[in-house]
Amino acid sequence: MARDRFSTATRLRLLGEQTAARVYRSQTRRQARRSRLTGRAAFLALVVCSLVVALAYPMRQWVSQRAEIAEQERLAAEASERVERLRDEKARLQDDAYIKRLAREHLHYVLPGETGYTVIDPDAVRERRTDQGAADRPWYSNLWDGVDTADRTDRTDRTDRK
Repeated sequence: MARDRFSTATRLRLLGEQTAARVYRSQTRRQARRSRLTGRAAFLALVVCSLVVALAYPMRQWVSQRAEIAEQERLAAEASERVERLRDEKARLQDDAYIKRLAREHLHYVLPGETGYTVIDPDAVRERRTDQGAADRPWYSNLWDGVDTADRTDRTDRTDRK
């Protein structure tokens, strides 16, 4: 019997059993560690998801408010540019030479001693000649006829384009 205990086959069998037991113990430890890490990871994932959900709405509000602030700043810059242009125009309107130039250009004023010329559109003259009875009618009839004529011309222009 003592001999059996020290035989090579017995030793190998015992060595194999011991190794198997060590491997089994290390696997059990790894699984226990893995299950602990999985629980920690699940908790961490839950915390991260909760933070994302909790911060999503405030972040969306912050982004939309930043966009609104940028739009308001753009509008304020446009308004200040317009104010500056109006101030420049006001300063120009204080100048008598500028006022005279505007009167000459827009109101067709001439200075004493100058001769003013008015150029008449030949198409407008032909239209007046075709409307012979315009002087005999009241002014409002002529006005409405002019509106109707302008409207008809506008419609025919649109249909010609199509």
